[in-house]
Amino acid sequence: SRGAVGAADDAEPQGSLFNPTAEHYALRELCAAFVRDEVEPQALEFNRAERFNHPLFRRAGELGLLGVTVDPEYGGAGMDAAAACIVHEELSASDPAFCLSYLAHSQLFVNNLARNGSAEQKAAWLPAACSGEAIGGMGMSEPEAGTDVLGMRTRAEQQAGGSWLLNGGKMWITNGAVSDTELGDRYLIYARTAGPEVKASKAVSLFYVERGMAGFSLGQRLKDKCGMRASPTAELVFENVSLPAANLIGQPGGATVCMMRNLEIERVVLAAMGVGIARRSLEAMNAYATDRRAFGASLRDFGQIQRHIAESYAEYMAGKTYLYQTALGLDLDAAGNRLDTDGVKLYCTTMGKNVADRAIQVMGGYGYMGEYAVERLWRDAKLLEIGGGTLESHHKNMVRDMSQLDAMP
Repeated sequence: SRGAVGAADDAEPQGSLFNPTAEHYALRELCAAFVRDEVEPQALEFNRAERFNHPLFRRAGELGLLGVTVDPEYGGAGMDAAAACIVHEELSASDPAFCLSYLAHSQLFVNNLARNGSAEQKAAWLPAACSGEAIGGMGMSEPEAGTDVLGMRTRAEQQAGGSWLLNGGKMWITNGAVSDTELGDRYLIYARTAGPEVKASKAVSLFYVERGMAGFSLGQRLKDKCGMRASPTAELVFENVSLPAANLIGQPGGATVCMMRNLEIERVVLAAMGVGIARRSLEAMNAYATDRRAFGASLRDFGQIQRHIAESYAEYMAGKTYLYQTALGLDLDAAGNRLDTDGVKLYCTTMGKNVADRAIQVMGGYGYMGEYAVERLWRDAKLLEIGGGTLESHHKNMVRDMSQLDAMP
């Protein structure tokens, strides 16, 4: 049954909303087996140690998961947004921190480059990223530029001959480090390339930066986080980093569209993480309420407990349905899907946190202990309401877009 993490026996059949094709169903079975056999056994240990599981990441590459949305000619699986959601849902039902590092690599670096890079850039940089040989990430946020991302201060100035000189820093970068002292391998970095006279949305460019470039260093690895402890977070520093002209992704000043297009898939897979957290938490509280007895009766016979379980199930199913409906309608090569990509993240991330909270309440003292997983899922879930866009930014974006609607769908 689904009570055993990673077991796909009770998964919806192929042709359903959650597994729309045979390929999606096979992918879910693959991920479920990977989670059961390899992800779940290490989750508690690596989270307690705040350590990134590099061999497990490479194993995901061997299974073809790191390039799930990338064309096969570059080493990917050539699948869609729904496939990306399946992977994130399954991984997050066990280890959201490992999944967060997977997201930063597979979506923020790999999918971003696959959608916005030239054929030459994709051929040069994607195969090693899809195989797991190289670990990637993306740099957008800064110490004083989070939701106000276009207020970034990192700058790249074009030099004689066409090269660029990059200066500044990025903060809260997932996969920014793979240990306390070692950078990851490859990054896509957003930087301002025009002066204040140019509109901010036309002044940002995207660059490929890799470890070993002179002037590129690890500022600090950020530890003692509330959750997502097995996913390394870091500050990146750029001091006169010289970038070849060929490392510019797209056109100068053209990265805002790249950013917005990739934010849409990022928000959808973050919603999938909320669904995965909710599913595991619901399974845990449902099983516990059956096994635990109090006052001579099963815990699930008490009305207060029934409310926690029933409301969690209804919210989980509503969120999962919204997730896959949105994913199946998402064109990875186009922008303009903000209303529902923001909406599904707004709903599913808070839903996942709330279901994990209820699971702790149902399980009492056991739920509060690390070995029962739900306390870790609860801590991990909080980041989903902040990363990839705060809840408040989703409110703003959605209401702005809804001003163009005469009637609701």
